[in-house]
Amino acid sequence: MANASGLVAPTLPSLRRRFSPSLGVYRSGFWFYDGVSRRTVCSGAAQGAEKLSPAESKARRLVSKGCKLVGCGSALPSIQISNGDLSEIVDTSDEWISVRTGIRNRRILSRKDSLTALATEAAQKALQMAEVEPNDVDLVLFCTSTPEDLFGSAPQIQKALGCSHNPLAYDITAACSGFLLGLVSAACYIRGGGFNNVLVIGADALSRYVDWSDRGSCILFGDAAGAVLLQSCDSEDDGLFAFDMHSDGEGQRHLKASMKEDKTDQELATNGSLLGLLPKGSSSYSCIEMNGKEVFRFAVRVVPHSIELALEKASLGVSNIDWLILHQANQRIIDAVATRLEVPQERVISNLANYGNTSAASIPLALDEAVRSGKVRAGDTIATAGFGAGLTWGSAIVRWG
Repeated sequence: MANASGLVAPTLPSLRRRFSPSLGVYRSGFWFYDGVSRRTVCSGAAQGAEKLSPAESKARRLVSKGCKLVGCGSALPSIQISNGDLSEIVDTSDEWISVRTGIRNRRILSRKDSLTALATEAAQKALQMAEVEPNDVDLVLFCTSTPEDLFGSAPQIQKALGCSHNPLAYDITAACSGFLLGLVSAACYIRGGGFNNVLVIGADALSRYVDWSDRGSCILFGDAAGAVLLQSCDSEDDGLFAFDMHSDGEGQRHLKASMKEDKTDQELATNGSLLGLLPKGSSSYSCIEMNGKEVFRFAVRVVPHSIELALEKASLGVSNIDWLILHQANQRIIDAVATRLEVPQERVISNLANYGNTSAASIPLALDEAVRSGKVRAGDTIATAGFGAGLTWGSAIVRWG
């Protein structure tokens, strides 16, 4: 897989054992390296009268692939909670919330609703737009920090979609950066693994982990699902130009939802017996704990720099960007990043006011609305970035369609 620079990936072990040249990723294409010179391989391109072994031919067919975004979809819970509604349960007001965050409404899953069903609906819409059947999906990546099964919910989405040939499906947990990591992972599977259609779904129900008596955090979060379909293409049509990804565990203290410590378990352990040392099997997580000021400082510092790095790797400038789509966390963060990059407000996409911070769903949700409204069109170049708990952050420069 490609490394965090978005430029060069380690060699693929299964291919390296068969023949001598190594493989890597260079922006939208792949290169072979024979220890002397670097040779870029384009799709279907023959290099003179060079005769290739069967293994080399197979590898070249594999690594000459690019990927492109061909479908998107989103889904929302039916329950809407306004700032006015929140003012009835905590000491706040519509003005206080909107001025500080830009949020006016958010959607919440009811107790009887399923996040898995919401994610499935978003994925179905993405497949319909792309005109791809469920049985043509090679991989499902479910980006979420709130799965409905400890061991992951992606296989249940695969089942609900009707993918009868059992493609791989698994969860990616990276909070508000999850969708971006899923996007890059999907590209690596296509470019280096021969996959043709990969579903990337971002969905979260953070309302289930919010302390509704804490006005500093309960005003921020909403629930939603968004999805995109990445499809293989010739390398010259590749739609992922570059990316940049990072994490810093030192910042975890500023945004977390840690495992609860059961005091009863501690008391049972004092008798010295093995039974007393064993957990009761009722572990759960605390509500979201966030230092808003520190998270704000973190985001406005790292996000513009990450986008600048990705643009540099793609040999593009800010003037080449048609749209800026950031993780929808706080309008002041979005505005600060746009100002730092000198991106005009008319090229910034934001739907934060309607949905709040929907974590891994926020970027694909904003993209889907922009595509279906006709704002984002085929061929448009988008700079996107995610950031959040971990702490994690990253950016990608992509082309739609």
